[in-house]
Amino acid sequence: MARIKPQALLNQSKKKKGPARISATTIFLCNLVVLVIILSLVATYRHWSQRSKNQPGSGLSTFEDTADSFADSKKYDLPGYAILNTSKGYITVELYKDGSPMIVDKFLDLCQKGYFKGIPFHHVIKHYVIQAGHSQGLGAAEDWTTKGKLHSRLATSPKHEAFMIGTSKTRDSTGFELFITTAPIPDLNDKILVFGRAVKGEDVVQEIEEVDTDEHYRPKSPVGINGVTLKREI
Repeated sequence: MARIKPQALLNQSKKKKGPARISATTIFLCNLVVLVIILSLVATYRHWSQRSKNQPGSGLSTFEDTADSFADSKKYDLPGYAILNTSKGYITVELYKDGSPMIVDKFLDLCQKGYFKGIPFHHVIKHYVIQAGHSQGLGAAEDWTTKGKLHSRLATSPKHEAFMIGTSKTRDSTGFELFITTAPIPDLNDKILVFGRAVKGEDVVQEIEEVDTDEHYRPKSPVGINGVTLKREI
């Protein structure tokens, strides 16, 4: 049997210990990589945390933008036109959803509830306005009957076109009053809340305007609204 020399035994021992030395190095490198990753994550967290503190309204702004977008989409889903079926014919009203959103919402809600079905035109003032509702008073149209007061404003006050649609500025316990102007009215926005305009059926408005009335501007024969149809487009 051949005898193994001491130098050969030493070399074999070194070869056996080699893999253990490589494994330790690998573990050290892995630990170093993990440490670097953790430090990077901590630095990134601190950076974004500090940025959010400097811009406290950024998250709220994003929410508000989303809410505004939702409100806009909801607004444009609403009907843009209302067709009044009166005892004299049809009047098509364009609703000012952008200019008077709250009044339009109220009007649409009442239409869906059938509020305007059978509602009378209880006052007709020629060359000024026709008024529908359950109130027995002139309300916002009261001073329109004072011609002297009206004519004194004609030279200096801006006029609105005829066939504008509006309601009373004051809350009335009797409900929603509907006004349709039949002539340009000075300072109309000071008198009523305008939320639309008749774009078809102006001749029907004029026909209602021509009905016989008593000294209190009440029609002698019944005339009113039979119902309202809502449409997105016409």
